[in-house]
Amino acid sequence: MEKQLLRETVDLSGYPDLVVLYLGMRVNVFQGLATLLGFGTKISEAVKGAPDGLLAHEPIVYSLFPPHVGMRQYWRDFESLERWSRSEPHRLWWQSFLRDPKGTGFWHEAYFRRGGMEAVYVNMPDQSGFRSFAPVCVAKGPMFSSRKRAGLGGDAPPAPVQEQEIYK
Repeated sequence: MEKQLLRETVDLSGYPDLVVLYLGMRVNVFQGLATLLGFGTKISEAVKGAPDGLLAHEPIVYSLFPPHVGMRQYWRDFESLERWSRSEPHRLWWQSFLRDPKGTGFWHEAYFRRGGMEAVYVNMPDQSGFRSFAPVCVAKGPMFSSRKRAGLGGDAPPAPVQEQEIYK
């Protein structure tokens, strides 16, 4: 009996402002393993809370050595993602990480259905993602916020960490 091929696609017309977000955390030194493991529970709890605008969340293992895990998330629109990233608990996680990454590196890349992409890499030693082919620049000034990197207009909610706190 011949197996029937099931070929499917999706109708994204109901999601004109869809944002696909890839995130990752990499262990850079041994102590970072505890940091990475500690975030697993936090992320799971946040996802269980069903933030407004989060359509789907999928965990990803990028590598076992060095430990590098992450996720792919689908957001209804950038405003929902931005609102959540500026609220608790994410705001506190980001503040804490930027003050002391505790042996880890972090990155995200965002892709917008309406067009555009943006990314940030913090303490990532390898040249993965966009950094593997595009010029790298410091995330300062207009490159400090996701909204500005993506070229989206409008005012952003206050950042979890002000630029002057990082670049003194």
